[in-house]
Amino acid sequence: MSTFPSLNGLQLVKALRRLDFEIIRIKGSHHFLRHPDGRCTVVPVHRGESIGRGLLAQILRDCEITREEIQSEI
Repeated sequence: MSTFPSLNGLQLVKALRRLDFEIIRIKGSHHFLRHPDGRCTVVPVHRGESIGRGLLAQILRDCEITREEIQSEI
């Protein structure tokens, strides 16, 4: 069992912004974020829904960050 908390899209966007990612555009409910070194990802921000563990794992791979790094920013 994982002790990693479930996150919604806004919480994930805020945590990524603390890690120097910037929102470059928003299309509908999808926030496109980019880091100054070129890493980028898309985070869906749907009200009342949490990010699934598979999607969260893909976003973390895209951003090249670990679960511990994102957990420290929450």
